[in-house]
Amino acid sequence: MLRRSLENRDAQTRQLQDAVTNVEKHFGELCQIFAAYVRKTARLRDKADLLVNEINVYASTETPNLKQGLKNFADEFAKLQDYRQAEVERLEAKVVEPLKAYGTIVKMKRDDLKATLTARNREAKQLTQLERTRQRNPSDRHVISQAETELQRATMDATRTTRHLEETIDNFEKQKIKDIKVFRNSLYPPDYSSRLDIVRANSKSPLQRSLSTKCVSGTGQVSTCRLRKDQQDDEEDEDLDVTEEEN
Repeated sequence: MLRRSLENRDAQTRQLQDAVTNVEKHFGELCQIFAAYVRKTARLRDKADLLVNEINVYASTETPNLKQGLKNFADEFAKLQDYRQAEVERLEAKVVEPLKAYGTIVKMKRDDLKATLTARNREAKQLTQLERTRQRNPSDRHVISQAETELQRATMDATRTTRHLEETIDNFEKQKIKDIKVFRNSLYPPDYSSRLDIVRANSKSPLQRSLSTKCVSGTGQVSTCRLRKDQQDDEEDEDLDVTEEEN
């Protein structure tokens, strides 16, 4: 009867070990990917800042109407980078850092698992010793009584550590579910989409008005605009390729 109970608890411990290992693996992967996403978003923000500066430099060389249109566009585009900066800071504080904390949490749970396994191994050892004593010295009540007492102590210790493990793993699972919901809700502020839509809407009209008076007037200028855009796209692709290789 006791032997079967030990086997059942061993199966339970393996299940708890699997749960901790699963979190350790996937939360570690999530932490690395989120951190990489934050770094790339920050680099995109930096590239956008360079673009805003270049637009302002170019605007200073143009006619008043086009100059004003380009500056308006640069201002609105700069506002987008403010939202991107907010995204970087929010993800770092609300997602990456809590995920990093799970490294310590998992270590603590593994220590609890180790303590439980040690107690259960001691119990199993005492049970085996009692069974051997009964077989070898069935009439020696004193020795058998001592073995029974040691087994009882080991069983009480194993039961105590098992209950503690069950409680700590239960809290661990609850915290995990809570944190996953926080991660999802923390990706964007509640009114992020509405504010971003407003900025996008405002950033379209200045550019459309300014380019309609300049780029549409001659095919040569349109070709120059497209060529510069293609060159910049190629540079962005090269940057991303290098980044992927580094990661």
